[in-house]
Amino acid sequence: MPTAYEHIGPAPLNESAEQRMVPMRDGAELATDLYIPSSPEPCPAVLFRLPYDKNSRYMLMAQLAPHFTSHGYALVVQDVRGKFRSQGETRPFEHEAEDGYDTIDWITRQPWSDGRVGMCGDSYFGFTQWAAVTTGHPALRAIVPRATSMELAAVVPRWEPRSIVTLYGAEYLADYWAGPDIVSHSIDYDRRPLIDALEEKFAVTGMRSSAFDSCVPHPLALDLYPQGHPLQARPVPTLHGVGWFDNLQTESMRDYSAMAAHSSWGPLTYLFADSVDHENYHLSQAPVTPENDHSVDDAALSRLVARYVEPVLEFFRIFLKEEDSAEQLPRVRWNLGHIGPQTAESWPPPGTRELRLHLASPTRAVLDTDGGTLREQQKRLPETMSWVHDPDDLVPSVIADPFSALREWPDQSRVHSRPDVLTFTSERATAPCDLAGPARVTLTARSTAPCMHLFAKLYDVSPANEARLLLRGQSVIASQDRELPDQVTIDLGHLGYRLRPGHRLRLQLCCSDFPHYVWHPGTDENPWLAAAGRPSTQTLTTGGERASHLSLTTLAEPA
Repeated sequence: MPTAYEHIGPAPLNESAEQRMVPMRDGAELATDLYIPSSPEPCPAVLFRLPYDKNSRYMLMAQLAPHFTSHGYALVVQDVRGKFRSQGETRPFEHEAEDGYDTIDWITRQPWSDGRVGMCGDSYFGFTQWAAVTTGHPALRAIVPRATSMELAAVVPRWEPRSIVTLYGAEYLADYWAGPDIVSHSIDYDRRPLIDALEEKFAVTGMRSSAFDSCVPHPLALDLYPQGHPLQARPVPTLHGVGWFDNLQTESMRDYSAMAAHSSWGPLTYLFADSVDHENYHLSQAPVTPENDHSVDDAALSRLVARYVEPVLEFFRIFLKEEDSAEQLPRVRWNLGHIGPQTAESWPPPGTRELRLHLASPTRAVLDTDGGTLREQQKRLPETMSWVHDPDDLVPSVIADPFSALREWPDQSRVHSRPDVLTFTSERATAPCDLAGPARVTLTARSTAPCMHLFAKLYDVSPANEARLLLRGQSVIASQDRELPDQVTIDLGHLGYRLRPGHRLRLQLCCSDFPHYVWHPGTDENPWLAAAGRPSTQTLTTGGERASHLSLTTLAEPA
């Protein structure tokens, strides 16, 4: 039984900051660092509210602070309620709206404040911005949420029948929200019932996460926004930051699409989409070598900070300081993987078209790594292919850390020859093909199980036959009681990426992605509580009237 665990407490206070304990409306005090410009004149403030230790190297605040203060901003960085040096109960999501409001209100009363506040940050501290927006505080003038989603609960393991949940989301709640500090313990993924593996962690560490208990194994009601959804609130200028390789990219782009289409939010919404993952590793350096790894190399960290802060300062100069005109700011800035930065007035950019690739030769889909084919021509007659999902032999998650996919960006072709993994591969590109917009796969499938998970992944296959992940998505098929199989459409998210000459596209289909996602036992049992699984057979139909196909968005002419 694994017993070792890591306990991470608060890092030393930053010497360049003054820590203040800021009171909330219920009396709890939140630890808050202040980095103030040397000028005696009142100035706007940029607020980060985060749960990952405001003084840690991971949060970059000591490195970010000079960039803000030298441009005339006060930088305010706060540990959220119940985390590290802040008081209060350790529970995610619940108090972020009122705590955000109270913190902004406190800032406006300080002698160094000119009454204007912007917010910035990634992931959970992107969510804290959306929570603050719902309060409508008049001092909040602009936000820069990055690598996040208004619906951040998408990564929280809230299992319900016919749903797919992240196991790494369960680990996140167990590690980061069991108390003020971070307590990490290795998990035995082979334990059944799976809930026992997490119970072992709590027993070993002596710390239990109430947030985990509210979601696993039976989720309780969760109200992220008690004061109303952000899009119902007063709109503020928003620079929406997205990473093409971020594991939250699909949810984040759904946010952007909703904002861009909104009558009030649309005119104030700007998109900044880069070829990065959740931890801000960049495609141009993937797989990442030690000298480019900002988690361990200080020079690499400095380069990351400069790249991170540049678009933020530009946006705040326009919408927080009001020193420049918004007319000069492109509505959309996006990175075309392997080529570089692009601009557009909308997303997808003008001049795109749908490229529809049909799945063909399904009987070859499990014969080798290439499998069946992806082709523009649709076959008139249907063909079928069946495969078995064995809960005792799950398809492995090749990437170790889903949050830093580009740090590894491994060749995943080793799983493509498995008999429970279907692959469909295109011909080699003879000219550059620029992917620029949404992607989805529509599949006609059935299962002998009451329902079944279906994972779809899109790869770039190099001339050396190395397969590297571009996009992914998942859904549930459930059709055993119907005359016709399910036709399910899986959202793969969006992408800006050049498929270079000599490269091919490959679509992978399978019923498990473990341990990133909770297993399916092949029954209708709660997967957290199931002690054993049951094999099931899936059938895919290609061709004919309900043809399975991959839909991509491409530029009509290369950029």
